[in-house]
Amino acid sequence: MNKQLKLATLAATLAVFVSGCATYTGQTNDPNDPNRTQRGALIGAAIGAAAGLLSGGDAVERRQRAMVGAGVGALAGGAVGVYQDRQEADLRRQTAGTGIDVSRDGDVIKLNLPDGVTFDFAKYTLKPQFYPALNTVASTLREYNQTIVEVSGHTDSIGSDSANQLLSERRANSVASYLIGQGLMRERFEIVGMGKRYPVASNDTDSGRSLNRRVEIRLLPVRS
Repeated sequence: MNKQLKLATLAATLAVFVSGCATYTGQTNDPNDPNRTQRGALIGAAIGAAAGLLSGGDAVERRQRAMVGAGVGALAGGAVGVYQDRQEADLRRQTAGTGIDVSRDGDVIKLNLPDGVTFDFAKYTLKPQFYPALNTVASTLREYNQTIVEVSGHTDSIGSDSANQLLSERRANSVASYLIGQGLMRERFEIVGMGKRYPVASNDTDSGRSLNRRVEIRLLPVRS
């Protein structure tokens, strides 16, 4: 990338970052909904984050560099496991009884949000009664800010590929936007729709299809 193009890209990324920190429009007037203005973004941190996004080699590396550029410290060695142990324990305690399932794979923490408690059937607007559960998740993510947040939407196999892909993207965006609206740094998030490509159960039964309709949140440590 030549210098002029890189500077232009940096400027565009910075504009998006500052704009994203400035405003977010929620879904309703519910007091738990994040329909409010986010202010006070630090320009220095925004520049550091934008530079990080330009220098990374893949999605995770870009997020890590962006966060380090914004002043978020990286974890090293045994500190990673200890940090994730504490975060996992807090998430399990705070989400108990909400329908959110917390699991662990090495140093990665995964939250599974079934569609039945998160969305109405075939919809992508969050159920207002699920706001408090997401608020507890957001509170924990604010405390443990040395993690990248990957949000992925998944569907069952009913319907066309294009419709399932779009629904999965919209659901992932709904969850991520709500969490960001609670004051989390946008540059922590990687948001993607997976459509029907990654089932966790058989699509031949109602119960299996129900398990496949989900939003997953994966928490990856920022490593030095």
